[in-house]
Amino acid sequence: MNVKKLKRVCILGSGGWGSVIARIIARNVLSMSKFHPKVTMYVFEEFLDGRKLTEIINKEHENVKYCKGYQFTHNLVALSDPVETAKNADYIIFVTPHQFIDSLCKTLHGKIKPRAVAISLIKGFEVKNTGGIDLISHIISKKLNIPCHVLMGANIASEVVEEKKHCTSTLGCKNSKRGAILKELFETEHLRITVVADEDTVEICGALKNIVATGAGFVDGLGLDNRMKEAIIRLGFLEMIKFVDYFYPGGRISTFFESCGIEDLIVTSYAGRNRKCAAAFITSGKSIKQLEKEMLNGQMLQGPPTAEEVGYMLKNENMTHHFPLFTVIDQICQGQTPASDLTRCIESNIGKRTCTPKNLKP
Repeated sequence: MNVKKLKRVCILGSGGWGSVIARIIARNVLSMSKFHPKVTMYVFEEFLDGRKLTEIINKEHENVKYCKGYQFTHNLVALSDPVETAKNADYIIFVTPHQFIDSLCKTLHGKIKPRAVAISLIKGFEVKNTGGIDLISHIISKKLNIPCHVLMGANIASEVVEEKKHCTSTLGCKNSKRGAILKELFETEHLRITVVADEDTVEICGALKNIVATGAGFVDGLGLDNRMKEAIIRLGFLEMIKFVDYFYPGGRISTFFESCGIEDLIVTSYAGRNRKCAAAFITSGKSIKQLEKEMLNGQMLQGPPTAEEVGYMLKNENMTHHFPLFTVIDQICQGQTPASDLTRCIESNIGKRTCTPKNLKP
């Protein structure tokens, strides 16, 4: 076997989800003949009790901060330099907070293989100077001049790593041959992957559901009953469909019923850090930034910043009246309106047929 011809994989990001995915991939490549056994992972360097986190991972084979109690296979190598991590990789997996993607791509530009393939697991958008938003996969693809696929789904890192529950994800990949390879790379007995060609819809679902989950957390913090949470999930789901229908025509309605869509929305609205911190925002009187720092062990929220990005776009498009739930969640996050306005928004829209897709395929 010519080792030089084996495909190499790297993971950019080492938070909870990044560490879980790195653990899966490092184990999977050992049984896949097409892949080089060495997997590299970019770690934002931190010091724990005077020791570098990369040093701890490489010596103890465990991310003691973000994935404590779960061992990596010895073929996973942690590095503190993203260029060194990605320069030889054929498959580059992005699992960083979406706020860092622009600077990361600038760092990697011209320093990776020209035929590399990217896979984004990042949930969020980036605001464009023109007043709209851009998908993270589009940014990666444009800035690095490589194709970028997406993986989103109804999974919580702590549940996937425990391997006690059956979890699912949706891989958006237009290239069916490559999709089959990536499915094998990510899939385990307890994490099942479905491949669809509708990449943009998969990614948009992954971002928008965090806005709805934030609203679900507000419902919990306000002490409202389950009927109100059910209503907010329904309204949020309809606004997700409407958003794709208006701004990304050509997607498929069926994608919303994959793991990345309704399933992920429900899971995140009842669990996950966006719901938890949003509930605490109502009950504690603390700011979202303060709660993020106190509750998330160095991880970042995606719901509030995504709501702000979407709100910015809707204002510029004069479309806020078509997305009342997204709008009021953003306003509550920014302190522009009281949380009680969420109740009025839900009550005024219950029973309305708020979404009749015109541009989505079956």
